[in-house]
Amino acid sequence: MQFDVIVIGSGPGGYVAAIRCAQLGLKTACIEKYSTFGGTCLNVGCIPSKALLDSSEHYHNAAHTFETHGIKLKDLKVDMSQMIKRKNEVVQKNTAGITFLFKKNKVTSYQGMGSFVDKNTIKITKADGSTETITGTNVIIATGSKPSQLPFLPVDKKRIITSTEALTLTEVPKHMVLIGGGVIGLELGSVYARLGAKVSVIEFMDGIIPTMDKGLGKELQKVLTKLGMEFYLGHKVTGASVKGKEVTVKFDSPKGDKMELKGDYCLVAVGRVAYTDQLGLENIGITVEERGKKITVNDHMETSVKGVYAIGDVVRGAMLAHKAEDEGTMVAELIAGQKPHINYNLIPGVVYTWPEVASVGQTEEQLKEKGVAYKTGSFPFKASGRAVASGDMDGFVKVLADKTTDEILGVHIIGPRAADMIAEAVVAMEYRASAEDISRMSHAHPTYTEAMREACLAATDNRPIHI
Repeated sequence: MQFDVIVIGSGPGGYVAAIRCAQLGLKTACIEKYSTFGGTCLNVGCIPSKALLDSSEHYHNAAHTFETHGIKLKDLKVDMSQMIKRKNEVVQKNTAGITFLFKKNKVTSYQGMGSFVDKNTIKITKADGSTETITGTNVIIATGSKPSQLPFLPVDKKRIITSTEALTLTEVPKHMVLIGGGVIGLELGSVYARLGAKVSVIEFMDGIIPTMDKGLGKELQKVLTKLGMEFYLGHKVTGASVKGKEVTVKFDSPKGDKMELKGDYCLVAVGRVAYTDQLGLENIGITVEERGKKITVNDHMETSVKGVYAIGDVVRGAMLAHKAEDEGTMVAELIAGQKPHINYNLIPGVVYTWPEVASVGQTEEQLKEKGVAYKTGSFPFKASGRAVASGDMDGFVKVLADKTTDEILGVHIIGPRAADMIAEAVVAMEYRASAEDISRMSHAHPTYTEAMREACLAATDNRPIHI
């Protein structure tokens, strides 16, 4: 079969690239090595984790806040089998949606492992060992990533687990030791903490969610500590061992003291590594970076081989589903002769704990490092009428604006529905709005987004109304 475009991988970057190519009139194929489409995000990442996050939040509220609303319950308990069953149903609906969209847009799909014979020929190795080849004028590599592992700490997928296994536990852990204070670990750790597990976080850096604005990490740590999670920051894990149903994790304190924690599960969440193995890249002269196994591309996402592109987690930048989608769309439009672009500064990052954390643009630390003169405005959710009414009063909105022009340079939110609220900041910054612009726009009352307006008022000339 001859195609205009062959996409290897059907995660958010791959399936969006394939659909956009088809919409633009290009004959398109998409190859997926697993039995379902959607990649990590739909199968063992974004979607199933959000399903469990929502379920655990319902349980936590029922156990701890319903009574204040005048709702009384008794004999409340967690049914893990039903929780996992619902999560699986959510995944099935979403993956089935990709199958429908491929058919609707006339994308030809293949199940199997795709690898390069040459730059235009892809061999598909199926589960039964049989193979077939297809050819394409252009190829897009969208194979995503997999959990990183520590070389001195082997994962047995039973007691020492990754995020993939954490989505299928059949019991609530008594004590989960979490290695890594980043986004993935904290989301899954908060799931089990809300269901009643003791969760201990060991993080090598001096703060959690270290890539985001430091103020967000400090506030999130306060909230999660109230939830019962404990933190060992600046500590270095040195090993772990399993004996029966008990895991012992050994680590060093910042002063070099030898420490250990015992639990029934250890979740290793120390980042992800690009999935570039078995692609046959050596057959077309592409080498990957030694650290992270990522593929080098130019501004158009094209590799060193003309007509071969790479997007998403296998290239530089944040490992985010929506970043991969944007790159998939851009490459499809470039192949079709259009002139799209991506503003990487305005790709938001989100942590789906509760409260949620969301950020876009520059952090205070980055602005200080660059020597940019800026001003800041903050507004706490405890002063928001809507937040008080819902009982979600933790967190704040922080707006960073240029000291001279008032242009918004960064927005950092921790609070209720921050993941949705950040879109207003992205739109504002895409159009280079000033803090005063947002402060003069009408925001419905009572809503959480009023906090964004108040933070902009604070940044404009320190005149918030409600604090």
